[in-house]
Amino acid sequence: MSNRAKPAKITAEMLLRAYAIGIFPMAEARNDPELYWIDPEARGIIPLDSFHVSHSLRKTIRNGPFTVTCDTRFEEVVEACAAPAPGRRQTWINQTIFDLCCQLFRMGHAHSVETWRDGQLVGGLYGISLGGAFFGESMFSTATDASKVALVHLVARLRQGNYGLLDTQFVTKHLSGFGALEIPREDYRKRLTGALARQAHFSVDVDPEAMDALLGKKGA
Repeated sequence: MSNRAKPAKITAEMLLRAYAIGIFPMAEARNDPELYWIDPEARGIIPLDSFHVSHSLRKTIRNGPFTVTCDTRFEEVVEACAAPAPGRRQTWINQTIFDLCCQLFRMGHAHSVETWRDGQLVGGLYGISLGGAFFGESMFSTATDASKVALVHLVARLRQGNYGLLDTQFVTKHLSGFGALEIPREDYRKRLTGALARQAHFSVDVDPEAMDALLGKKGA
């Protein structure tokens, strides 16, 4: 279900209220000035207590070449997510969504996780934070596993910060490997209500114990 809306009338506060009732905006293309509201019958989520990390990715995180930061290059991450990429000529992030997300970042309601290699930004993700709910918006990668590493660090932060819901909007093959699943709209709304009532904080640094708990024992 979707409804057309004039972007000039949408504010950051309105966007937060939309997320709080389970709807989110998308544009048809990067250069499309309009956007519409999405309220899917089936919603994608990643259960934080059953997040799956493959053996090879655990090895990459522990021994690989990546450095991970948080909230240091928010606008660059959103720009990279909005840019065309191999197999993706258009994205749903138009200028209105970009501007609103940057406002939410300044308000403390949006966050990014950045993945670096040799001093270069090679991957990352961003999303909206409200109560104990995190709405994952988009991710990008220009190096193998860069966005996956960012996602693992995001989940570690959310678990450490007492979040109750990681919303992925939809489920892709990429996300299903981490345990993403689709749930009915009504089930999602119940989970969302519970998550919004939680006291949570977005951690900019991951406690080593929190990461160990997520990755499991070394050598596993």
